[in-house]
Amino acid sequence: MMASTALAVVGTASGAAAAPVCTVEYSVTNQWTGGFQGALTVTNNGTALNGWSLGFSFPAGQQVSQGWGGKWTQSGAAVTVTNESWNAQLGVGAKATTGFIASWTGTNTAPTAFTLGGVPCTVDGPTTPPTSTPPTDPPTTPPTDPPTTPPTTPPTTPPTSPPPTPVNGAPQLTVSGNKFTDQNGAVRRLLGVNRSGGEFMCVQGYGIWDGPADDASVQAIADWKANTVRIPLNEECWLGLDNVKPEYRGDNYVSAVKDLVTKVLAHGMTPVVELHWTHGQYTGNSSGCADTHATCQKPMPNAQYTPAFWTSVANTFKNDKRVVFDLFNEPYPDRATSTATQAWTCWRDGGTCPGIGYEVAGMQDLLDAVRATGAKNLVLVPGLAYSNDLSQWLTYRPTDPAQNLGAAWHVYNFNTCSTETCWNDTLAPVAAQVPLLAGEIGENTCGHAFVDRVMKWFDDRGLSYLGWTWNTWNCNSGPALISSYDGTPTAFGIGLRDHLRAVNP
Repeated sequence: MMASTALAVVGTASGAAAAPVCTVEYSVTNQWTGGFQGALTVTNNGTALNGWSLGFSFPAGQQVSQGWGGKWTQSGAAVTVTNESWNAQLGVGAKATTGFIASWTGTNTAPTAFTLGGVPCTVDGPTTPPTSTPPTDPPTTPPTDPPTTPPTTPPTTPPTSPPPTPVNGAPQLTVSGNKFTDQNGAVRRLLGVNRSGGEFMCVQGYGIWDGPADDASVQAIADWKANTVRIPLNEECWLGLDNVKPEYRGDNYVSAVKDLVTKVLAHGMTPVVELHWTHGQYTGNSSGCADTHATCQKPMPNAQYTPAFWTSVANTFKNDKRVVFDLFNEPYPDRATSTATQAWTCWRDGGTCPGIGYEVAGMQDLLDAVRATGAKNLVLVPGLAYSNDLSQWLTYRPTDPAQNLGAAWHVYNFNTCSTETCWNDTLAPVAAQVPLLAGEIGENTCGHAFVDRVMKWFDDRGLSYLGWTWNTWNCNSGPALISSYDGTPTAFGIGLRDHLRAVNP
């Protein structure tokens, strides 16, 4: 249920004509026992402002725990919201929208007075919103319309009493609000590693996996206390295209993937099958290769083969909801197109995309292919900029009839969005609405200082992450977690291993 109240406050400052005149709209958009989500919109009806400060007091002991759309502070009952750098300019008639999460007890009475720039606004209209009996349980789904800039940390759903007991072994994952939950309703985090090889070995003619994929090698991953293994795949090898050696394509490849998935499940871990390398010739900006075949990362999946790939994969695993589908490794249509709108539209809708010479399959096309098989499995959808940009993911996200969709994000120390400020601004809004998995985290330093920061940020918000990669490469040429498939960590891998053992004892 959603409790909603609204309060309009019109302010006309006394004194000089140049003093600000404002209208403030206050609303409670969601309310549950002990907590609520609110929104504030201030309209500047006076002179243009370069920097603003909105002040008010809570009358009933409410305490703000997090806020967005401005810098929130509270001292006693007094609350102050000041502009962020990106919304400091408030022209005549312009609006600034902010929001917050707060606690309450007794009654959740609305504030009755606001100031803009320290100048009181005169109340004109109802001073107390209509009251309603709050629901006994918090909403299980996020608001239909997300806030302009949602919270720096996702709202925490108050637990039931007692909390559900997690299922043993790998769970059947379902999206509940902004959390992954299992069939008992227990919240689950996906914490583990990537197992690279299935995307490149087959098409290069060397085999199917890079290194062993036997039970002992999977046990070594489990010994790190990982609960998830992401398995990158190649669409041409899966579909059996004749440019791949017969022994590494078609039924042989599919059988090998199914066998690895079975082993991962047998060790109680969640397998994430992911499409990494695809067909389609691209020679534009940031091209990885000029080859038409699936021998490198392409900016987007193709309409010729990728929907067929996901139809086949979904049919293979649709009867086991423990298997998760990750639609496409690292889209980068933003490198090919000239505007963000073009890039995000291409990302979602596919078709003829500027700068890409083949017909593109968008994320909606791939999701439709999965759901058309009847598969209800959890599906993960990455963003732009090699999955490092989720800034408009909520605006363009595909429609899922199964309502079992999460967001995927990748980060390395050399990416654009590699700071806590960027994560607060662009990741937290998504994580407030849907579950978020960092499908690849890593650094090229042969150390783990950067991923330590990533894991802390994600731990603080109850989010999920997977280290790249469980392969014995030289860490100077790529973030390799291990030096041996018995699980011996590199200097980089020590950080992830010890952290997983600490959070999953």
